[in-house]
Amino acid sequence: MQPIEHILNHADELTAIRRDIHAHPEIGFQETRTAALVADCLRRWGVDRVETGIGRTGVVGVIEGRGDGPAIGLRADMDALPMQEETGLAYSSVNPGVFHGCGHDGHTAMLLGAAQYLAATRDFNGRVHVIFQPAEEGLGGAPAMMADGLFERFPCQEIYGIHNWPNARTGWIGTTPGVAMAASSSFDVTITGRGAHGAMPQQAIDPVMVAVTLAQAFQTIVSRNVGPQQTAILSITELHAGSAYNVIPDGAVLRGTIRTFDPAVDALITRRMQEIAEGVAAAFGATATVATNPGYPTLINSADHVAAACRVAAEIVGPQNVDAAIAPLTGSEDFAFMLARVPGAYLMVGQTGGGNLHNPGYRFDDSIIPIGASLLARIAEARLSNR
Repeated sequence: MQPIEHILNHADELTAIRRDIHAHPEIGFQETRTAALVADCLRRWGVDRVETGIGRTGVVGVIEGRGDGPAIGLRADMDALPMQEETGLAYSSVNPGVFHGCGHDGHTAMLLGAAQYLAATRDFNGRVHVIFQPAEEGLGGAPAMMADGLFERFPCQEIYGIHNWPNARTGWIGTTPGVAMAASSSFDVTITGRGAHGAMPQQAIDPVMVAVTLAQAFQTIVSRNVGPQQTAILSITELHAGSAYNVIPDGAVLRGTIRTFDPAVDALITRRMQEIAEGVAAAFGATATVATNPGYPTLINSADHVAAACRVAAEIVGPQNVDAAIAPLTGSEDFAFMLARVPGAYLMVGQTGGGNLHNPGYRFDDSIIPIGASLLARIAEARLSNR
């Protein structure tokens, strides 16, 4: 009950690769250096076929087994976040304003570790497609790869992905069948009023007052329109207005995100936002429009594939460290697009400490690289073993 010995023997190499990627982060669809590094590793390690430029900067490697059989997809994301790192690590980002604050550098290292082992041993039938995806962080790298013929060029009967999870102990692996992560969408509320001197507010139709009123009124949608048994989040994350202390501006903008597990709830929230925005703005003599931008769909795991992955996880970390029924997460993940086309499962790999994801002080724990790499490799072997 431990990670694969071959992978443990290469842990230092994988850690060095991860830290190199960490020091040279690239945001979505700009992962040219990362993609080149990944492709070079795959070729050096004897992966049979390596294709680049899929979905602009994605990479896919094909590893052939010892006999005929189906194909398994293993996926990792490669992109960083547009934020400044504040970890003080010796291998901190050399690119200002770009930071691997979600651990995608670690996910890439895990899948590279699995590919290195599978290419060396080939103890399976069929083939494994290792998929290194760009632009997970809000830019839609998964649908870009799919639009570029990912599953037509590299057919998969099932597919698996993993994510580090700082909110759990090291050695813990968690997932759940069915709905596992929320759908997401973003919104822009544009408010138009009438500007005036800050000393003469009676001459204005103040869009700032409309904006702050809407910011509060929108919170009643979840508390008063969405049923208490349903999950929904409406977060206002930006408010932009004005440019001077003594000027009431002509307009204001609110932006934010909506997270739900049910398309009907998402539609309800969108409708109520529009109704409230129009009504509140009219009460002030202003106007307001709401534009919503669909993001990622609900991530839905296959129950059969969750069960299969959890059996493998128990062999690596012990059954006491596997949770096969965690609560659905309100974060979103564009692996959901792939799971909508190909059945499979998405799993969380715990790490102790490191801070929260998307925090400037977040730190990935290199000790979990062999765990994640072994999990992906063993899933492939188990699912392609003379079945």
